[in-house]
Amino acid sequence: MNLKKILFVLVTGVSITSLGVAGCTTTQQSTPEAEVQAPTLTNQTETASPTTQPQERPGDVPYVPTPQAVVDAMLEVAKVGKNDLLYDLGSGDGRIVITAAQKYGTKGIGIDIDPERIKEAKENAKKAGISSDRAQFVQQDLFKTDFSKATVVTLYLLPEVNLKLRPKILKELKPGTRIVSHAFDMGDWKPEKTLNVEGKTIYYWVVPEKLPANLQ
Repeated sequence: MNLKKILFVLVTGVSITSLGVAGCTTTQQSTPEAEVQAPTLTNQTETASPTTQPQERPGDVPYVPTPQAVVDAMLEVAKVGKNDLLYDLGSGDGRIVITAAQKYGTKGIGIDIDPERIKEAKENAKKAGISSDRAQFVQQDLFKTDFSKATVVTLYLLPEVNLKLRPKILKELKPGTRIVSHAFDMGDWKPEKTLNVEGKTIYYWVVPEKLPANLQ
């Protein structure tokens, strides 16, 4: 009996020890998996944020004034007149809207996200003797602006902003609306005219009646 008891204790001890080792092994295997997954989820989150951020911040376009000679050429190529409604997207100090009102009697609306630029544009219009019924300046995100009534749209933005803006222009503006951009084109929407003024490039388009396949 004593021998049987001794054997029973030895066998039971080995079984318990084996279970203990197995438990430790399971714990050690699960720990590295948790450590691997956590950085992956963190990386995904960090990658998603900067991807969406620029789309929510069109105001990141830096302010660089358009030279007056280029302003004059932009208005000339668009053949603006007193019956036009001009929207200047990213209007800065207001010079395009003000010049159009002064030279052609055009009614214009400048859109800019920077309140300082809006304030400056209003002061410049007042100094030029242009009334608010001919030149208005609104602080707004241009992607949230309704400019569907425009007959002329001018812009000096950035290539990626032009491309993002293109679908809105083609969808919301009436056929025949004239678009003039200083410095940057609109990808595979080929301009009808390209001008060079004092080393600066101007692109000119007209919204078509029917969109070509590459722009749909």
